[in-house]
Amino acid sequence: MNSKKDLSERDIITKYILPAIENAGWDKQTQIREEVTFTDGRCGNAAGFGICGDT
Repeated sequence: MNSKKDLSERDIITKYILPAIENAGWDKQTQIREEVTFTDGRCGNAAGFGICGDT
């Protein structure tokens, strides 16, 4: 087996993270979403306040 350092991010998610979540009782169809975009633009930090959107 390869070292985890040799695996891609996607491989680690598929081989380790998703099985652990499913074994913890989560339903893959209703409780797990992958690669979801949640803003339309960049996110940053201005004067201690998080800002997101088209900036």
